[in-house]
Amino acid sequence: MRKLAPGRLVLATHNAGKVREIGALLTPFGMDVVAAGDLGLPEPAETEDSFAGNALIKARAAAARAGLVALADDSGLCVDALDGAPGVYTADWAETPEGRDWLLAMTKVEHLLAAQGPGASRAAHFVCTLALAWPDGETAVFEGRCAGSLTWPPRGDRGFGYDPVFVADGMDATFAEIDPAEKHRISHRAAAFAKLTAACLEDRL
Repeated sequence: MRKLAPGRLVLATHNAGKVREIGALLTPFGMDVVAAGDLGLPEPAETEDSFAGNALIKARAAAARAGLVALADDSGLCVDALDGAPGVYTADWAETPEGRDWLLAMTKVEHLLAAQGPGASRAAHFVCTLALAWPDGETAVFEGRCAGSLTWPPRGDRGFGYDPVFVADGMDATFAEIDPAEKHRISHRAAAFAKLTAACLEDRL
């Protein structure tokens, strides 16, 4: 597997929450991380029906435009009782003419579960796929998961997205209630990043 050389790397995202989380994971390796939004790069259309496909679209576009190694994340919430929805459309469920409304998205999930009755499974998992792309066209993909269940109403203000309604297996607090450092340790993003680290950064630990 090709190694990540020290230097500048572009995070192919305009999501401030992802910039914080992924940036924090990369900092110990001395990477000079810059967000695609800060470089004025446009957001490409995510036209694939898989996390890996959409992550690769974003990583390849950023690498080509910036001339730098690019790292993209495509992640989402998959609810068992909703046949894996919202899945790759996780962010779409939050879209409004005024921008993303995550409370609206969480409420939609809850209403769909409630419509199934009190016996509906609340099992869910987060998926994170990280895609690396080099300007010369080489790519690598890594996936991580975090299993848990959904709670209602939302709790906590320390996370983003669906974090206020997700409780990881073995925990009582939501992702939005726990310390960010703890979330970084157990999250789907951390699991994917651990695979990336083992493949591309291990010799720099």
